[in-house]
Amino acid sequence: MKSIIRFFDKLEDNVRGCLSHYPILYGLLGGIGIVLFWRGVWYLADDLHVGSLESFIISVIILLLTGLFVSVFIGDQVIISGLHHEKKLVEKTEEELKKESDSLASIRKDLKNISNKLEKIEQKILQK
Repeated sequence: MKSIIRFFDKLEDNVRGCLSHYPILYGLLGGIGIVLFWRGVWYLADDLHVGSLESFIISVIILLLTGLFVSVFIGDQVIISGLHHEKKLVEKTEEELKKESDSLASIRKDLKNISNKLEKIEQKILQK
């Protein structure tokens, strides 16, 4: 069973890697897959004679139990930006985006310096 899961996991990684170079094709295939999935769920519910109220209740229970209710309908990024009292990306000015980009570049530079210093310390320790 583990080998089957591992095979499909590696296959998924390869497919995602290839499709990431072609975002329009990736989006198209993803959209088709999602629509066909929901079409299958819809017809299955019809075949099982599940009514609209039952469907609603079952879906809310499933989404709440799996922790997907909020993230599916709102999104993690929206929640995090709300907690930090940040503006939405579309509301940010070019100047704010440039400032954030510069800040991230500065943090990367600082991390690189820290990493270099740690490597030097590690080399000194290993030489003793």
